[in-house]
Amino acid sequence: MNHPDPLVIGIAGGSGSGKTTVAQEILQRVGPEQIAFLQHDSYYKDLSGLPPTQRIEVNFDHPNSLETDLLIQHIASLRDGESVEIPIYDFATHSRTNQTYTVQPRRVILVEGILIFTESTLRELFDVKIFVDTDSDIRFIRRLERDITERKRTTESVIKQYQSTVRPMHMEFVEPSKRYADVIIPEGGYNMAALDMVTARVQALLK
Repeated sequence: MNHPDPLVIGIAGGSGSGKTTVAQEILQRVGPEQIAFLQHDSYYKDLSGLPPTQRIEVNFDHPNSLETDLLIQHIASLRDGESVEIPIYDFATHSRTNQTYTVQPRRVILVEGILIFTESTLRELFDVKIFVDTDSDIRFIRRLERDITERKRTTESVIKQYQSTVRPMHMEFVEPSKRYADVIIPEGGYNMAALDMVTARVQALLK
């Protein structure tokens, strides 16, 4: 690179759009040893102070449910060459654990999350903004499978959450944020042509 600052890349898109798949492709192709990977999901606010019945009523698809200021601080620290301690969130209990994991500064900072383009202060940190655009029915099926398998949710609870908050918040916050993207990738990780283009561009920028 011609300057000491790392390249900061943001990957946004609706829940179940394939953001993580795109991020993993970039990690593997560019090289995980060159990338500091941050997920916005790690920064959900700790709800351990609320009774379990109130925790499940929280709108987890609204920007206010995330501690975005901490993510911004972590990106700034990584840009300054400092390692950061990333919180570990327990989605089964809607609470932040006492554990963290360390992310070291790298030549590329890769940030993934559904709402990362909605906050102007965070959005301005990205050198490259990628939006993964996938049809709503595909996104819902993927989310249903993930939440049942990985987050131990029931089918009924996933459907209720999708209807009450996921879809409305997608229309209010996520979909409008697409206009800020530099690159839009239809069909997520299945779009090999787009992934080839994006990773080639990242590699060129690093050189």
